[in-house]
Amino acid sequence: QVQLVESGGGLVQPGDSLRLSCAASGRTFSTYAVGWYRQAPGKQRELVALISIGGSTNYADSVKGRFTISRDNAKNTVALQMNSLKHEYTAVYYCNAKNMVAGTMANYWGQGTQVTVSS
Repeated sequence: QVQLVESGGGLVQPGDSLRLSCAASGRTFSTYAVGWYRQAPGKQRELVALISIGGSTNYADSVKGRFTISRDNAKNTVALQMNSLKHEYTAVYYCNAKNMVAGTMANYWGQGTQVTVSS
């Protein structure tokens, strides 16, 4: 029911900033909690930031104070503003949307966007 497309990744230097976007096609995901995850080479996928239906946010300790997640339900987009990027942040970043309506098990993933931080 929902297709997610990530964009905004690229090659940057340490200390630079990037803004990732997760766009949902079709129906609005206003009833979905949306999270950004990342997966570095040889490592498991990990949660970076999460935003609820009401806009409450959670962040991994490693990015707290550096990353900001936000949503625009009218545009069916969720953004991840990444500041003060470090080399260890290099990874493929994925968007995930989970329907929070009672009785719904829908869970969707995008294909990811590459973020490379190189000195």
